[in-house]
Amino acid sequence: MEPVIPDLRAVPREDAYRQLLEMQSLLLEGSTDVIAGMATTATLLHHAFGYLWTGFYRVVEPGQLLRVGPYQGSLGCQEIAFGRGVCGTAAAERRTVVVPDVHAFPGHIACDARSASEIVVPVQNARGELIAVLDIDSPVPDSFGDADVAGLEQLVAWFARTA
Repeated sequence: MEPVIPDLRAVPREDAYRQLLEMQSLLLEGSTDVIAGMATTATLLHHAFGYLWTGFYRVVEPGQLLRVGPYQGSLGCQEIAFGRGVCGTAAAERRTVVVPDVHAFPGHIACDARSASEIVVPVQNARGELIAVLDIDSPVPDSFGDADVAGLEQLVAWFARTA
């Protein structure tokens, strides 16, 4: 039986991410399947924090195109070009992008009009190649801070160890 994902919204972020890292490690122990890793990680985050949209956009044309991958939440955009929107910017610049107010981000792609803030984290494989971005949308403005950056970057580090 799989463990129950706890509601971590009221838990200090550092503690919440510590719990999620432990769960991810247990659930993915021995796995090298990137898609399973994406699905598991998206599910953990989505249910622990109650986000609007939590998932991955996979690199399907390096330096050019991202395509929706495993996710939880409302429908996502099918494809995003590198450099376009928050996901495309994070992919092109290979850096985590935190957007406190998506309406103030030039070129923001509104896959879901309820989104108010967003964080996107690049995902690399063991060779240092960009394989995806982790995208999280919140209906609450300014939802993401330094603890989220650190915690999410630790969670996606799983891909660099296995992929």
